[in-house]
Amino acid sequence: MGIAKFSERLMSMDDAAWVRHSNPWSGWTRLTILPFLSLAVWSRVWLGWGAIWLILIVIVWTWVNPRLFGPPIHSHAWMTKAVLGERVWIDRGINPIPAHHVHVGRILMLVTGIGVFALIYALWQLDLGWLIAGLVTSMGAKLWFLDRMVWLLADQYSKMQ
Repeated sequence: MGIAKFSERLMSMDDAAWVRHSNPWSGWTRLTILPFLSLAVWSRVWLGWGAIWLILIVIVWTWVNPRLFGPPIHSHAWMTKAVLGERVWIDRGINPIPAHHVHVGRILMLVTGIGVFALIYALWQLDLGWLIAGLVTSMGAKLWFLDRMVWLLADQYSKMQ
């Protein structure tokens, strides 16, 4: 099982949750998770053990977010297409996707992971430069990945016609 499928199971993402998550408000506000988590972890400097409460709030936000918004009105929004494309990506073991999407998707996930490792180092060492580098790298690669998912979704739709 890949990390995406594991995350889907961990988040209890059923069909209804995916539909609600494809609301652009859900997708865009979900991008707040990594910066908020970084701030919550960094706040240990000011709050000590009280930072755990902020970390727990971010974890709850991570789980609630895909369920918070209603289904999208239409599927024309870029973020809606990106989220629907992510679903196609996650199900690629059942419904194969073109190899060029798999190759680039894996590279972008690797770059995202490198950014997350830089972010973890930054939070451990309280290094603002590494924090910014980690956030920019991981979130930039994630946004590029989402753009790739829009392309993947378009390819899958054209294949069905």
